[in-house]
Amino acid sequence: MSRSPPNAIQLRSVGSQSTMASLPQLSAVQNPSSHSWTSLCGSPPWGLSCLLALQHILVLASLLCASHLLLLQSLPAGGLSSSPAQLLASSLFSCGVSTALQTWMGSRLPLIQAPSLEFLIPGLVLTSQKLPLTTRTPGNSSLVLRLCGGPGCHGLELWNTSLREVSGAVVVSGLLQVTLGLFGGPGHLFPHCGPLVLAPSLIVAGLSAHREVALFCSAHWGLASLLILLMVVCSQHLGSRLLPPHPWRPASTSPTHTHIPVFRLLSVLIPVACVWVISALLGLSIIPRELSAEAPWFWLPHPAEWDWPLLTPRALAAGISMALAASTSSLGCYALCGQLLHLPSPPPHACSRGLSLEGLGSVLAGLLGSPMGTASSFPNVGTVSLLQAGSRRVAHLVGLLCVALGLSPRLVQLLTTIPLPVIGGVLGVTQAVVLSTGFSSFHLADIDSGRNVFIVGFSIFMALLLPRWFREAPVLLSTGWSPLDVLLRSLLTEPIFLAGLLGFFLENTIPGTQLERGLGQGLPSSFTAQEVRMPQKSREKAAQEYELPFSIQNLCPCIPQPLRCLCPLPEDSGNEEGGPSEPGETADLLPGFGEQCPGSSREELRSQ
Repeated sequence: MSRSPPNAIQLRSVGSQSTMASLPQLSAVQNPSSHSWTSLCGSPPWGLSCLLALQHILVLASLLCASHLLLLQSLPAGGLSSSPAQLLASSLFSCGVSTALQTWMGSRLPLIQAPSLEFLIPGLVLTSQKLPLTTRTPGNSSLVLRLCGGPGCHGLELWNTSLREVSGAVVVSGLLQVTLGLFGGPGHLFPHCGPLVLAPSLIVAGLSAHREVALFCSAHWGLASLLILLMVVCSQHLGSRLLPPHPWRPASTSPTHTHIPVFRLLSVLIPVACVWVISALLGLSIIPRELSAEAPWFWLPHPAEWDWPLLTPRALAAGISMALAASTSSLGCYALCGQLLHLPSPPPHACSRGLSLEGLGSVLAGLLGSPMGTASSFPNVGTVSLLQAGSRRVAHLVGLLCVALGLSPRLVQLLTTIPLPVIGGVLGVTQAVVLSTGFSSFHLADIDSGRNVFIVGFSIFMALLLPRWFREAPVLLSTGWSPLDVLLRSLLTEPIFLAGLLGFFLENTIPGTQLERGLGQGLPSSFTAQEVRMPQKSREKAAQEYELPFSIQNLCPCIPQPLRCLCPLPEDSGNEEGGPSEPGETADLLPGFGEQCPGSSREELRSQ
């Protein structure tokens, strides 16, 4: 099987028997425009679906353990009213519910919901302000705050109060996302997000987790290097090797006999299993102290299991930061997943529904006492690209398995035995894939343009610079009002939010032509060139995949007018915000900046 062209991401999903039989055909693989959703995201066989779902569970478990471990490590030693395994179980349960809702009636993309790192940063800011602090003066410099751990310090029992406050921030974040989605906020913003907004966000998303990945890999660099090497070999070097699904049986002479790329489809499961076994044999598979505790076999998650989330002005500020950062990350996941599946960019109604249901998942997680909300997971989208397989059936299985595991904290505790180098290696490879897809989006715009070079460079550099500066500043940002301090510290240390905000602002305020911005043909899509190559019939069929299920779509006429943004309206079909631009429109949001470039026709400019 020949490899994909370097400028396109060829994603193939194994589906029904007809789909699997078409895998070895070169013409179908090399021409992404010939693929429809049926051939790309058809349902794979149940056995293969379970293996693909298990790999997503491993990636989700890595993100789950990493986020909770980093949060709990930031707290001093103290009593916790619940077992850490129960915290993980409640978070996993809400992730399962949110994933099922997202694929059924949300964005309809096979996106896995996970505790995003965008919830971790505000949580760390909130808990660091809640903990008892002492001051010291290093030489003649300014005062520096340090955690108070001496015998004279009081208030270490506030650990539970801090976690309740973080849970309250998660609830606030979910409610804000639900509100934004119900009133169509994402649908109005998404058409203005072209390649120069998406690409910096994806690059920063891939780079922003490098410190955490290095931290976990440093537990044993040998095992981490082995895992990364095996994942690279299976997904890339052996990715094109085709094997029969039952190699122990005699070779079939039937023309419909199918060979599948086993190594690529299992490029997460095989390396993780090998390194996990090696780690156990060497005695290195040790449960971290922060996650080790007795846990019951069966547990029914319900609100107020330990206590209700604590809503304070500081929790409100942290919740606003969580909502903005998680929404930015999720919109990037929608666009990236649509690109990988060779679909048109998600329409406004799909983005609004998806964000609303993600908000519901975060509300559920907060009410269950989890300190982490749910959002579309970049590492799992990177896994889809790595395996080159995506399916709603797989996403539904992941949701079902997460709900089942969430009912048994003892089983969830088995996930904490995943060695830390494995967690770091898995997140490192998947984040690298997200980073590479960000670079691949640049070819859609004129990257030689001075305007675009400035937007990309400034957005990426500042999004990485500001969080580093605030982390290492000798004096914490202080306005005199604690909630405002929490809000500013949280937002200014969220790399993905900063990249998206700066890219969106510069892209829509600096004049530029459609072709310069990568928005040719008047389509507000980050993947316009791909959509234009698709036949009209294939494009319409693919766009239908974002619509609600037929049983729910019949209820759209009963929805109040302000909430109609959640449904594809018949009068909007074929003339959504992606329609052709009117002559003479400009390419910016600010008045007075729209000027036509010499030699450009009026149709080459569009208004954002």
